[in-house]
Amino acid sequence: MAINSDTIEGNWKEWSGKAREKWGELTDDELQQAQGNREQLEGLIQQKYGKTKEEAKREVDEFYGTL
Repeated sequence: MAINSDTIEGNWKEWSGKAREKWGELTDDELQQAQGNREQLEGLIQQKYGKTKEEAKREVDEFYGTL
């Protein structure tokens, strides 16, 4: 069962460490700013890793699926 975005945003402090493990180039400040917001997280991944919007979306989908 997939977790919805509201749940992720509400538990972001707990899960931001897992996001940091997956995307090590993202700083703690950047992850804190995103607060689990899917669009912000996708944008950060696009910027830091040079991914397309579709690639970033897929990575976030996979990440959310593991939570």
